Order: sequence, then structure tokens, then C-alpha cells
Amino acid sequence: MAAGKTKPRVTSLAPQFLVDDLERSIAYYKKLGFTFGEPWDGFYAIGQVDGLELHLKESPKNAEERRHRRANEHLDAAAGVDGIEAFYAQCTANGATIIKPLTETSWGTKDFYVEDPDGYIVSFGGRPDAG
Repeated sequence: MAAGKTKPRVTSLAPQFLVDDLERSIAYYKKLGFTFGEPWDGFYAIGQVDGLELHLKESPKNAEERRHRRANEHLDAAAGVDGIEAFYAQCTANGATIIKPLTETSWGTKDFYVEDPDGYIVSFGGRPDAG
């Protein structure tokens, strides 16, 4: 690489979920620890947690596709978490909809799935605490 040139690197990547009710979705993701600013024009909001973003857009979607994705455990997003057991306990205590409980994987991690009010499935996983 030539001197003085900055190597390009991706610094963030955020999923955008189409939702039926923006306020309902914001309330749900707050249970997972996200914070939100004021929505733009009442239809778009960006949630943040630990430097990561999730974009929510109030817009129509295909209900049959959502049912198919849930039935076949097709994930809409996956997140890595340090302290997976504590995060799972926080999510369950806050009333998140858990569709797959915290489970050991064959590759040495633990994960669980949540489903939001619009049917989006998010996996959270990480290395178990030592001890």
C-alpha cells in the first residue's frame, strides 16, 4: 500500500427492519437495552446499544415470508455478546419474547433467539462465562 493512503475499512453495518408499529418496536428493543432518539417524520428510528445500530422503518412487509422464516429458524440478524448468560437473564427479566432458550452449541458457545413484534428473529450468542 502506498505511503499516506488510508486503507478502507467498514466501521459499521446496521440491519433495517420493516415494522408495523414503530412505537411498539421501539418499546420492544428498549427491553434488549437499545436507546432511541426521536423518530424521523414518525416512520424511522435508529436504536443504539454498545456502539451498534438497528434501524426501524414503519412500512408494509410480507406476512407469509415472516411465517416461513420463523418456522425454519431463518435469522434476520445475529449478534455476539460478551457475558451471554447475564444478557439472557436481562432479556428474560425485561419480558423479551424468547423463542429459543439459552442453549449450548456444538462449537462451544451459547445462544438464544428472540422474536420481535413483527416476527424478526435475532440470535444472541457468545462464549459462556468461565467458572
